[in-house]
Amino acid sequence: MAGEWTAFCALNERRRAIRDFDGTPVCDEDVRAILEQALLAPSSGNLQPYHVHWVRDPVLRGRIAAACRGQRAAASAPVLLVFSAGVDAARATAGAQLEYVNACDALDERAKTYHRAQLATFRRFMRWGTSWIWSPLHAAICAVWPPLSMIPVGSAAARHWAARSAVYAAQTVLLAAAARGVDSCPMEGFDARTVARLLALPRGTVVPVVIAIGRRRTGARVEPRWRRSFADAVRVT
Repeated sequence: MAGEWTAFCALNERRRAIRDFDGTPVCDEDVRAILEQALLAPSSGNLQPYHVHWVRDPVLRGRIAAACRGQRAAASAPVLLVFSAGVDAARATAGAQLEYVNACDALDERAKTYHRAQLATFRRFMRWGTSWIWSPLHAAICAVWPPLSMIPVGSAAARHWAARSAVYAAQTVLLAAAARGVDSCPMEGFDARTVARLLALPRGTVVPVVIAIGRRRTGARVEPRWRRSFADAVRVT
């Protein structure tokens, strides 16, 4: 356990948002390995309401890089990963998960009954609870009780819920890249409408983050890391 903790601390320290890549290719084997680890990230109800778009076409990658508002990381990276999220992805995953539960010999009947009931609840909610008709009511409730703003009732709140699960996978990409010996940079400053159009994403899909993957250029600027103190950031109750 001590060795695992030491290794994790080392790669977590190595992970930095690198904005200047040297342009050398990252082999497909490395990218695939990183993405396979990202798919192990947790998600609400295990619904995995997202897709990761591995942009390999050079022309498309250039257009998406341009949509990232001239960020150096996007322009210099040999690999761009675009995370999209939405309720449609969750619905499809729920159906696939139900097929898995029904066919899985490793689950006993008690476990299967539990998962079927959970999935039935999720599917009903995604059919009715994510409709836009609930959005005005959700907004009114949240104006009075802000903590309830995270409840995925209504179309906008459901998209935020899906995006949160995508971000879990995105964070795993950042750590997996560091463990694989390559660098990364998460980006939120991009033209989401243009990215969605370039990828032909269905209506209702959001793009929470784009990640650039590559190897840092020699002399790339890496400033000393600053973070809030433990006492300031952590509330012990």
